[in-house]
Order: sequence, then structure tokens, then C-alpha cells
Amino acid sequence: QAHFMESGGGLVQPGGSLRLSCVASGLITNDWAVAWFRQAAGKEREGVACISENGLSATHADSVKGRFTISRGNAMVYLEMSKLRPEDTGVYFCAADMTLAPCTTAYSTPQRIEDDFGFWGQGTEVTVHS
Repeated sequence: QAHFMESGGGLVQPGGSLRLSCVASGLITNDWAVAWFRQAAGKEREGVACISENGLSATHADSVKGRFTISRGNAMVYLEMSKLRPEDTGVYFCAADMTLAPCTTAYSTPQRIEDDFGFWGQGTEVTVHS
């Protein structure tokens, strides 16, 4: 079954940095716009960043602008995270945008995210704690 696989999570102190990676299994990464999402314990999944198929367009949630950067290359999608805060703690997922209007619903409701994105991986856990 086709899906994405995330890696790169870990424990980091506030102000630290991490680089998450996302690679596809059973599908071609470059065929899809891809988004990163996160879910903190007891909270709903939220969009973090999204990048178009060709990598020329990228958007970021207001909460991470200036700190996180999504990019892609070599059939991978990356999320560079810096100036990490405790509120960035959560499980981070990547998924493909299944719609014809890439990245337009990446920051929408959890139900819309579930409807519009697919090939979910198991996620990688990020903990920001001193």
C-alpha cells in the first residue's frame, strides 16, 4: 500500500533545530504536492507547511513562519525547523494533496485535511523540552 515515511524527529531543547524528511513508498513523490502536518497530544491535526509538485510554490502556517521551511529535492520533502518552541511538540506527518488545487486546504479543518490528503505515514515525533 502506497504511503509516505517520515523521519528526523527527536528531543530538542527550546531554540534548537531539527530537519524532518519525507519519502514515498509505492508512489512517486514528485507527482504530488506534499504537506507537513502535526498533531499534539489531545489536539487536532493541523497543517504546518505545503509545497507544490515542482517546488516553486510553498506556504507555511502563521505559527511557524520565519522558523520552519519546507523544501523538496531528490524525491524527498523536507521540513527545516529552527527556533523550536515547546508548543511545536507533536507528531509530524507528511501527506500528498489529492485535490486539483494543491495546498489550498492544507490549513483547513481536520476533516477537510483527512478528505483532501492521502498516503499518510506513521509520523515522526518531535519533543521540544528543556
